[in-house]
Amino acid sequence: PSLFDSPVERYLKTRQSVQRFTVTQLGKCCSDTESDLLGYVVHSYNFFLFPSMLGVRDVEFTLSASSIQFLSRYGFDYNKFLKDGIPYMNEVQEKILRQHLLAGSWTFHSAVNRDVLRKVIDEVTSWIAVAEEEETMILQDLSDYHMLEVQLVLRQALQNVWTEPLGSKKVMVKKVSPQDRQLLENSSCDPCQIELILLSARGFTNLFQILVEAKKPLVGHNMLMDLMHLHDKFYKPLPESYEEFKRNIHNLFPVLIDTKTVTKSMKKNYLFPRVSGLLEAYSVLCSSSLNPKDPLRPVIDLASDCSRYAEKESPHEAGYDAFLCGSGKMLLKHSFRDCVGTWHNAVETDPSFSQYLTVLAEHVNQVNFIRGGISSINFSGEDAPCHHPPALVVHVQGWPGLNERQIYEEFKALCRFDVRRLSKNQFMLLSNKYKQVRLVLRDYKHHPHLQVSVYRHWRHSPRVNCLLQVSGIVALWSLLAFVLGGAPSS
Repeated sequence: PSLFDSPVERYLKTRQSVQRFTVTQLGKCCSDTESDLLGYVVHSYNFFLFPSMLGVRDVEFTLSASSIQFLSRYGFDYNKFLKDGIPYMNEVQEKILRQHLLAGSWTFHSAVNRDVLRKVIDEVTSWIAVAEEEETMILQDLSDYHMLEVQLVLRQALQNVWTEPLGSKKVMVKKVSPQDRQLLENSSCDPCQIELILLSARGFTNLFQILVEAKKPLVGHNMLMDLMHLHDKFYKPLPESYEEFKRNIHNLFPVLIDTKTVTKSMKKNYLFPRVSGLLEAYSVLCSSSLNPKDPLRPVIDLASDCSRYAEKESPHEAGYDAFLCGSGKMLLKHSFRDCVGTWHNAVETDPSFSQYLTVLAEHVNQVNFIRGGISSINFSGEDAPCHHPPALVVHVQGWPGLNERQIYEEFKALCRFDVRRLSKNQFMLLSNKYKQVRLVLRDYKHHPHLQVSVYRHWRHSPRVNCLLQVSGIVALWSLLAFVLGGAPSS
């Protein structure tokens, strides 16, 4: 990310990343409000996900070495992700799968699947050649994926068999007559109906659709990339248009709350300490330092089936991070209310949930924009411009061949600037701190090779300079033509 990034530029950058990577875990946390309105029982769930393998195209995704190392450090279970991950697909993938199911053009791209299926077909073919009608055989030790695939392939390959799942990892194969086969296929109890296959292939997407229909507030922390993954993996492939992406997300989730945006505001305007991550923000909100004697601080308890998170911190596990976000939102509403003094009436000791929500109204649908041209993305309207410190221009004299990296290295000892080349010997510097701008202007005032000044668009923009040069040439030729054309004839 760069401070020079506009929202559109950042979206297109991030879109490329989201399309290459998969989602390995997704956490969801919801709460029950107790009768006193100040106590909450939260239910936090951790889902391992793996792209659906039912379809016409084998899914490919990228593995980042640094991400693998990071997840391993925090105990990520790769076996559970690969073997037991819940499938998912978006609407476009589901439409393609439906078309191929209706057409009967069923194909598999996984070599492992083909080997398993080939073995099963050989076994059943040998058996059915000598079996009598109504005889059955049991296929055992099948994975969840193979349970459905085996039945589809056998039914497609052999017209005198019927299949039914038998509990976990087992499929019954039965030899039947063509008439009985037709009756069974038209039965409402057939486990291989197209709608049931699609239901299985959608997997976690079914829960996503329930969340969309519920229209509940969606809470996250630094949640822009999360929203892009939700759109791409469970709804539709990310559009090229940034504005279309915003509209789609707002239609799916009309109320967004980014805890990063709220904590940034509290740090800037009120006595909230600087925090770098979600766990640190939650720890500050849970501490007694903000308001040690507050009788209205909400009590948040984990439900009995989620007690593991109460006994041990599990940072960067999706379910635990979801718990931090959900609980953090409750505490943020309370702490933010104390900071801004929303209720001055001491008689009101039991504010309602809706009153808490009004405290955060200015931050609703404002999603944090990390180090860029704006401070946050507004998913319910136009993005507000960001007020950065003025950009600086570095004019290089007597130091040929200087590039952006060398300029960055030159200034990084003083402060962190983002660098962009303007011309052969000019570079633009952008910072998000006024102090750093003043420091560089002071320390480089008499530098022998680098002349630093405040950027002026009319003076330093290459486009403006080019336009001025072209205009000057045109004006000069016009004047010359006027002089020559207006000279009196002899």
